[in-house]
Parts: sequence; structure tokens; C-alpha cells
Amino acid sequence: MNPKALLSFLLVTYPSVIIGLTTNFNSRSTTSLFAKKQQNRKSSSSKAPASKSVGGFGSAPKPASDGKVRTVSGFAGSGTKPLRVAANTFDKLRKDYGKEYTSDVYCKSPLNDPELLWFVGKVNIRPNTAATPDQAVIAQKRLILEYAKRELRPQNLGGKYASSLELWLAPGDSEMDAVQNKVSITKVDGSVADLSEDFSVNDVGYNPEIYVGDEVEKGGLRIKRDDDGNPIKPVFEVNQ
Repeated sequence: MNPKALLSFLLVTYPSVIIGLTTNFNSRSTTSLFAKKQQNRKSSSSKAPASKSVGGFGSAPKPASDGKVRTVSGFAGSGTKPLRVAANTFDKLRKDYGKEYTSDVYCKSPLNDPELLWFVGKVNIRPNTAATPDQAVIAQKRLILEYAKRELRPQNLGGKYASSLELWLAPGDSEMDAVQNKVSITKVDGSVADLSEDFSVNDVGYNPEIYVGDEVEKGGLRIKRDDDGNPIKPVFEVNQ
């Protein structure tokens, strides 16, 4: 029997078997072809020239204002290294020069509460340099704010409250006096453009506040001050 006659006989006698065979064959062929196309695509993409972008953000990072600021992007996790460098610098300066050159830092969002300020850490400076406490904050402002609103107190400083954040300074290691309304604080104004020509970010450090236990949910040290940074309530003593 010739092939055409045999095929006709089988189609009439066993139609389901023949249709199944042809369907499976076509399916395997299509799958095989798709796999080859995918493999070719992977091969061609792997041979493509490397992009000039750095860090996955599409462009090379810009110089950090000639070593005057500690930069950090708004992406989660981007501040880990700058924060570590800032903390290590703080520890070194503190060890070498003591607490005399340290200032406490508070952060406020008037959109959340115009009187409430949250303690967010400390800055310090290297003496006999161009650095001042205000410049220490300005040079690390983005780092401090990103940490405060993302990691420390997003409930009060992040999201819809983040657009109006302010940083304020108090005397170093004055947390207890601040809570007892014994000290006033000063607002930090200015921008990177106000940093002195001889200023170097290597001359300043930042020690971030870290919450533990119930502080994570309820928050840590906070104070209330008026628009001029003065205590709203009278001084009180803490029972020992």
C-alpha cells in the first residue's frame, strides 16, 4: 500500500490516534522553537556592551560637592555606608577631643506637630578647623533626615510629614536637661552653599539615635519647644 493510501486508511480507522500524534508533534516543535529563541535572546543580550550607568540608577554619581557633604539617595538602604562612615568619624573625634565639641540633634515636622521635636542623634566637629556645629548638620543633613524619617520615626517624620522637616541643635549630652526644660535649642538654617571654603566633611561626625525595645513603637526621647526653641513648660526635676 502506498503512503498516501496508508495515511487515508489510518485516518478513517484510527482518527483519534493520528490526530493526537500530529498534535503532540506540533506542540513539541513549537516548544523547542520557543526555547531556541529564548536561548538566542539570552546569548545576544550577554554579548551586549556593558552600560556606562553606575549603581543601577542610570547615570554616574556626581561628585559630593568636593568632599563637603555625605551624600545619600532616597532609596532604602542607600545610606548604610555613609551612616557607618559618619558614626566611625564621630567615635574617633569623640575619643580624641571629648564631648566638648559635641552637639545634640533634634528633628521636627511642623506638619505633624509644630512644638514636638525628636532626638535623632549627635554631631561633633574636629577643633581648630573650619567646621562648626551648624555646618556639621548641614554637611550631613540629607543623611540625618533620611535616617530620621525612614528608620527612626517614620510615624511622625516620614510620608506626608517629610516635606517640612527641620533640624535643631542643643548642647552636647544635654538630653536630661532638655527633657527637664532647662535648655533652649537653635534651628539650623542654610544649605551646602553656605559651607565655608575650607570645610571638609572629614572633620565632622554623626552618631545616630537607635531605638530599642518599646521605643521602636512608642518612640524615644522627645521634647517640646516654641518657634524660637525655648521650653514651653517650666523647669521640673526628675525624682531620683
